[in-house]
Amino acid sequence: MADQAAAEMAEMKVSGGSGRSRKGPEVIYGEPTGTPEEIAAAEAAASTQGSKVAALKAAKKAGDASATDEAIQAEVAILKDLKATADKLKGVIEKPKGAPPKQKGKGGQPAKKEKHENAKAKKETGLGLDATIEDDFGAWYSQVVVAGELIEYYDISGCYILRPWAYSMWEQIKDFFDKEIKKEGVENCYFPLFVSSARLEAEKDHIEDFAPEVAWVTRSGQSELDVPIAVRPTSETVMYPVFANWIRSHRDLPMKLNQWCNVVRWEFKHPTPFIRSREFLWQEGHTAFTNKADADKEVRHILELYRRVYEELLAVPVIPGVKSEKEKFAGGLYTTTVEAFVPATGRGIQGATSHCLGQNFAKMFQIEYENKNGGRSMVWQNSWGCTTRTIGVAIMVHGDNKGLVLPPRVAPLQVVVVTIPNSKLSAEDSMKLNDTAKAMSDGMIDAGLRSKLDDRDNYTPGWKYNHWELKGVPLRCEFGPRDMEAGHCVVVRRDTGAKETVKLVDLPVRAGEMCEEMQADMLERATEKRNASVVTCTSWDGFVEALDDCKMILTPWCETKESEELVKKKSQEDSDGGAAKTLCIPFIQPPLEPGTKCFITGAPATTWVIWGRSY
Repeated sequence: MADQAAAEMAEMKVSGGSGRSRKGPEVIYGEPTGTPEEIAAAEAAASTQGSKVAALKAAKKAGDASATDEAIQAEVAILKDLKATADKLKGVIEKPKGAPPKQKGKGGQPAKKEKHENAKAKKETGLGLDATIEDDFGAWYSQVVVAGELIEYYDISGCYILRPWAYSMWEQIKDFFDKEIKKEGVENCYFPLFVSSARLEAEKDHIEDFAPEVAWVTRSGQSELDVPIAVRPTSETVMYPVFANWIRSHRDLPMKLNQWCNVVRWEFKHPTPFIRSREFLWQEGHTAFTNKADADKEVRHILELYRRVYEELLAVPVIPGVKSEKEKFAGGLYTTTVEAFVPATGRGIQGATSHCLGQNFAKMFQIEYENKNGGRSMVWQNSWGCTTRTIGVAIMVHGDNKGLVLPPRVAPLQVVVVTIPNSKLSAEDSMKLNDTAKAMSDGMIDAGLRSKLDDRDNYTPGWKYNHWELKGVPLRCEFGPRDMEAGHCVVVRRDTGAKETVKLVDLPVRAGEMCEEMQADMLERATEKRNASVVTCTSWDGFVEALDDCKMILTPWCETKESEELVKKKSQEDSDGGAAKTLCIPFIQPPLEPGTKCFITGAPATTWVIWGRSY
């Protein structure tokens, strides 16, 4: 187990970032005794406890009588135990005591210390992140999803608790998409979580692709089941036998169903919160039509909705396109996709997919209907899905070393109001300050914004600033006695740190405008970074170098499975960073001049395709 954990941690380093270590005393490690997830959970618990200790110390400094030395010592003892547990899981044998040796600069003088802003914040408030995006993206991501209160680790590997902060983001996505598909006549339903082996195995190509990920129920209490029952990895084989019962006539078509549910895929390739987990939330649409033209039209319409989810809600640019034959949905006719990209790691990520299934599943499950001529016809089917992976993509694309940076349209809280109390204020003026701040927040709520007044009196304004920055709240309103006298407040943007003085009477309208400005700016910046990460290669020369430079590569291609396998093999042999795969054949294509050759085989090219490493 220790060897496996070490290998998984090494792989996480490769897939998560550069893995460069910072200078300091050398820690001596043996073999880890825990899995990467157990280690991350232990470190998260220690980080949370550290914040609790810091808060107690701050409360004592502020004069809180309940923050006694005994209470602080008790919490410190718990913190030490949690750190010891984390060290044991990581395989720490020895930690050097004392401060690291000072580094010398010119003339033997101590070199200037460089501190990340988040390190400073952590020292002052007990909040913040230890890892940075530049030094260790994987560690940064593991920390930010916990410290930002999005998830909590669970005692089953690959399963995570979605905290309200994350679930609220999913609800924003769900509300938008659900409203849009209902405009097209889609109805919501719910089908069972379990599927019989006979149904699951009815479509050979389909089950072969999902077989390694299927979880099986084999026992009830102490009794073995006569026939194992699968937990759905997707619902085609659950739903389509029923479609055969419900669809009798052309008058029953089109049938358009969707369900919001969970699925289980017993994924063993390095589970990552939101990105790759064994259980996740999603929506899956399943529709049936009398003809291919209508099915094709819906495939593209749904894909456009997915593009809007990413670009209009999450401010993440995506590339719409079609998957290669090798990468398409198992058992389907063709698969369309929106592909996102994480510049910090140089990896593409499949955002959402819309599949045309053709008539393959109709043949398997005998979904026939009486056509207008009185004859029998097979239906044409689609399926399409989008998951909580959306949240992880947004975190990876927008986050910084202070924490989450949430797009205003999906942020659980768009504006937080923080008062700046003054010890010289009279009780009457202090009450007036808080009442005015509450009225500010209420006014923004009435204007349709998600706003909150942080009126906790056991935390300093500085602590609150860092807390809400870590959680990614788009706007922070700072409001002190002088602001009250002047009739204004200072609004700070999370993404840029820009400050703007706003009159209180204008705040509800201006805060809404600033949210929209931030939303647009985030998409524009992300798009610029993504566009700068695409390079063109017309031969193998320069392909691996671009891949290792964290780029996606656009090439002319002959669209054969053999050439795709060749690229995978050669890129893996020529680089330690992992193999390349096709991400998508983009719908928006550069001109393909006559005589253009495939970049890898030299055969006539039939299209342009985007390659890259992928999550």
